[in-house]
Amino acid sequence: MRFINFEKLLKSGAEIKSKYQAKEPFRYSIIENFFHEDKAEEVFSHYPSISDGVWDGTTYIDQRNKFQKTNFDDNPIMAEVFEELNSSEFRNFLQFLTDIPDLLQDDELVGGGLHQSTRGAFLNVHVDYNIHPYTKLHRRLNALVYMNKDWKPEYEGFLELWELSGGKKKLLEQIAPDFNRCVIFETNEVSFHGHPKPLNTPDGISRKSLATYYYTETRPKSEIAPEHNTLYVNTEGTAGHLRRFNSGIKAALERINKKG
Repeated sequence: MRFINFEKLLKSGAEIKSKYQAKEPFRYSIIENFFHEDKAEEVFSHYPSISDGVWDGTTYIDQRNKFQKTNFDDNPIMAEVFEELNSSEFRNFLQFLTDIPDLLQDDELVGGGLHQSTRGAFLNVHVDYNIHPYTKLHRRLNALVYMNKDWKPEYEGFLELWELSGGKKKLLEQIAPDFNRCVIFETNEVSFHGHPKPLNTPDGISRKSLATYYYTETRPKSEIAPEHNTLYVNTEGTAGHLRRFNSGIKAALERINKKG
């Protein structure tokens, strides 16, 4: 592979799998230096700014200042990267890592693609939609690759993983969105994740990532639930309620202005 450091993945596969399988209540893995070093720099240099091309920056109650892009007709480098992330070779590695057979890619990158967030952005903790809205396949796995150099703790923007089932409220891990770091985690009814604390970046610095999601035609009966959209929870107390209220107002104004 030209971008993904596949040789490293194969060499370290057993160790990565052991750590992944040991996680509870849902499984995840953090892989450093995911792309070849020089190719990570190439991806970074071709990562478009929000002013470049068409991005979806729709505000929702539980999401603000997050922009998404899935069309790369004008960016062959990004198109090639997502081809690798969706390739049979990488999916075979994911099947080995997760023990989830017959993983399928989503060439349309619904909900995925490039994600970029600006100052004040947040994405409340949630579990993802469980059924693809068009293909009706079962969503099983997320892979996120971060493209942020010299990220500082005061910027916030940590990916938070939570245990929130069975009356529990436990922060499992805070993962900095560091450059060339990949986070892979299974998606089910207990895989709560998000970055609920508002982004505190200086002007001109955004939180950048690439996101691909993987599916299967079925899933274990113990994991099957009625089809649902993204389900959000508030882990931030009163401050979280206030942010949701303000985002709700902004979202309503956006839709009014769009109609006008």
